[in-house]
Amino acid sequence: MVTAYDVAKLLISWQDLDNSDLSNLKLQKLTWYCQGFFSAITGRALFDDDFEAWEHGPVIPSLYHEFKDFGRNPIELDVSSDIERDFTEEELEIIDEVYEVFGKYSAWKLRNMTHDEKPWLDNEAKAGCIPFGEIVSYFENRLN
Repeated sequence: MVTAYDVAKLLISWQDLDNSDLSNLKLQKLTWYCQGFFSAITGRALFDDDFEAWEHGPVIPSLYHEFKDFGRNPIELDVSSDIERDFTEEELEIIDEVYEVFGKYSAWKLRNMTHDEKPWLDNEAKAGCIPFGEIVSYFENRLN
């Protein structure tokens, strides 16, 4: 199984291909949508890392701390050119679809979108972990 950091590195490598700006905030939201849609489609988690309901939406704390020094700027990271070999074809297909659909939005637009989503709304007052089952249920409903 890949980690959230693996997914982040993959997304960061793709930003270089299409000249997009991937800030920490935008990376968090794209990772959220990757986990949500992958889980809803396959019935299993893409990675084991937990999301927490933070002020600006769902966040994986370890990813936030890894990239916080970039602030609002694009994340610059040397990523191996063979990063895609770490993923299954199914994982790449779903992550690519999420990136194509959601990657065009700004970080702030994605943040606002997550603020209208039930998993964050139900957990933001607690500022704690968003249960994986709630993520799956929400995204399954979105697909139907």
